[in-house]
Amino acid sequence: MRRAFFLLALAVFPVWAQTDPLPSWSDGPAKQAIVKFVADSRSIPPAERIAVFDNDGTLWAEQPIYFQLAFALDRIKAEAGKHPEWKTTEPYKSVLAGDMKGVMAGGEKGLVQIMATTHSGMTTDEFQKIVGDWTATALHPRFKKPYIECVYAPMIELMSYLRANGFKTFIVSGGGVEFMRAFAEKVYGIPPEQVIGSSGVVKYEMRNGTPFS
Repeated sequence: MRRAFFLLALAVFPVWAQTDPLPSWSDGPAKQAIVKFVADSRSIPPAERIAVFDNDGTLWAEQPIYFQLAFALDRIKAEAGKHPEWKTTEPYKSVLAGDMKGVMAGGEKGLVQIMATTHSGMTTDEFQKIVGDWTATALHPRFKKPYIECVYAPMIELMSYLRANGFKTFIVSGGGVEFMRAFAEKVYGIPPEQVIGSSGVVKYEMRNGTPFS
């Protein structure tokens, strides 16, 4: 099930018309258990039908590195022209040189520094636009497909199957919440308010009478 099946996901997923609601799943105990679970759940009030999914490695691929880290590395490269000092300063120096061993040598501190640099200093709307542009155009190094196409078709089918049977689907992940919310509805059919993840400090302010965060 964890092989990468590419699927250009639509914003709204159709209810499966075919007899088999999970056509990409191999027939076996796991599939049978899911179908039985969904059938048994019909006795549960719809308000109590909730299904929660992880994202990295569950809904989309996570190799050779987490996609959010790939985004951060690309952002360092895109912004390097504004920061000539990065050419001689770690961890940016290793990022710009394409030296992943050097990047990882900085440990958690270096990775946090990269994430902080690339995920701050802008409004949430600005950030989500940057993420949206990146996920639609940046290509996975192995599959040569946009990252939003590197999703697991069996999991897309499962979420659609659950929603067709009255379940509300959520993502609960260690990934950045604003990062995931930028594409979750388009790719998975899960609206932003049903995406829960890690978050940094968000500042609320008014600009010419308009609220920003």
